[in-house]
Amino acid sequence: MQPQVKPVQVIKYSSQSLEKEMDDLVIVEEPLAIRIGYGDIHHRLQKNLTVTMRTPGHDFELTLGFLYSEGIIQHLSQVQSIRYCTELQRLEEHENIVRVELSPDLDLSQTLYERNFMASSSCGICGKAQIESLEQQQCLTLKNWEYRISPTFLWEIEEKLTQNQSLFSYTGGAHAVAIYENTGELVLLREDIGRHNALDKVIGAKLGLEKQVMAPILVLSSRVSYEMIQKSIMSQFPIIVAVGAPSSLAVELAKQFGITLIAFLRKGKFNVYTHEFRVQ
Repeated sequence: MQPQVKPVQVIKYSSQSLEKEMDDLVIVEEPLAIRIGYGDIHHRLQKNLTVTMRTPGHDFELTLGFLYSEGIIQHLSQVQSIRYCTELQRLEEHENIVRVELSPDLDLSQTLYERNFMASSSCGICGKAQIESLEQQQCLTLKNWEYRISPTFLWEIEEKLTQNQSLFSYTGGAHAVAIYENTGELVLLREDIGRHNALDKVIGAKLGLEKQVMAPILVLSSRVSYEMIQKSIMSQFPIIVAVGAPSSLAVELAKQFGITLIAFLRKGKFNVYTHEFRVQ
């Protein structure tokens, strides 16, 4: 597996001194291309779906999470195989291209026609078709989730999140996304240079869990954008907690689909933007 951090030489300045050629670690950022094979068993098609700038590690989870949150697959059984492409000429492409073979009975003609897939480590693009698709899927609403959480619980998981961010502790350059049970148990945590990628890694890992997470709470070390809410709706997270700020579209979408959105989580304080009945 490719390394997630890379040693570099820096010149370190401070108000008291100048130290030359100090060792430092930076987070690795490399492209990951996602390719899919789909269609009838006698007439298979292929598509270069997207390229995202990510930190190597958990690449198959990232890929599966992306396919799920974008509505290409609905469950893991629709994936026949997932692997790195090995028939490559350039060494730098090794472990940077993932090929997914999808079930022959999965009809993607309309999905691929409606969507243009673009991704980067810092932002995504959502089309009007995707917004309308979310609105049409009434089963996705999370307003009926009734369980509650306490302020003390939120401050405790914020502290746990910080303690488990190993990549961030080494480099200061990683976003983290975690799933907690309402009991406070940490279920999953993934880090990446891109916040969307970290979320896709968690979603992909959640697909492979043997037991269902009954009361999932999604915790983000980053700000909350529209795309993060959209992925959370698809993956059925009724409570989203963020260390950073939400965007206006994130607040609107969370309100519309029944998500309790909490942001600016710090020791002793936080803001609840939508569906505050779950915080007691």
